[in-house]
Amino acid sequence: MKYWQILASFVLAVVLFVYPLPAEAASSSSVNSSIGNIGNKGASGQDYSGQNLAGTEFTSVKLENTNFSNADLRGGVFNGALLEGVNLHGVDFRQGIAYLARFKNTDFSDAVLTDAMMLRTTFDDVDVTGADFSNAILDMTQVKKLCANASGVNSQTGVDTRESLGCK
Repeated sequence: MKYWQILASFVLAVVLFVYPLPAEAASSSSVNSSIGNIGNKGASGQDYSGQNLAGTEFTSVKLENTNFSNADLRGGVFNGALLEGVNLHGVDFRQGIAYLARFKNTDFSDAVLTDAMMLRTTFDDVDVTGADFSNAILDMTQVKKLCANASGVNSQTGVDTRESLGCK
């Protein structure tokens, strides 16, 4: 079963790279959230806890000590963002994208990151206790780093963190 999940993820990644979506699909003009595209502005220290931020883009921005706990970030985008000391506890980041993002001293505990695309993203000193990474696509070096401290079961999905990361 594990082999098929890895194979399916690989095939999906190849298809997305060979047949990419039009650039307009990811443009800030297509975002319909109340916050929209947060780019080059900085949102450090903001409290977005519990808010509906589905589809919001955070582009080339420093998000230091920002609180996203229990926020709805489904389909959200962190592109080239620095997230240091950020609280993502219980966040719903299903089908989200984190590309060239850097998570440092970040709390991902009990977060749902299923089907997220998190390529070329780094995770340093993060808490993933109870996080669900099922079908998420991450760089293998980062998966190994996350597995070193992964533990717990997600309270919303009932999925074991180590199992969702494919830890051995």
